[in-house]
Amino acid sequence: MEKSYAQMTEQELRNEIASLREKARKAEQLGILNEFAVYERKAVMAAAYLIDPNTIEKGEIYRLDGSPGEYFKVEYLKGRFAWGYRLGGEQFEEALPISLLLPVKAGK
Repeated sequence: MEKSYAQMTEQELRNEIASLREKARKAEQLGILNEFAVYERKAVMAAAYLIDPNTIEKGEIYRLDGSPGEYFKVEYLKGRFAWGYRLGGEQFEEALPISLLLPVKAGK
């Protein structure tokens, strides 16, 4: 039986992320974009388990990894997801894996 990300050690998570990124790279080279997207999302979710949710602050604004110029305001956390709103967007609530959140403030 396969382990869930929550059951994996840090090293197992890092190995899983590397494996998923390699599979994504191969899928992209073969032009299988839907498979590429699935592996990328899985890698982002696995990476969320390497981050302590307590480091994500409610009410704080974060940059979005892979989306230059996009910002996200965290309203609350549920598991490994931050719920909130993209700034300058249509202001609908959405959930993002915490691994996509990058601090805006320097030195954090």
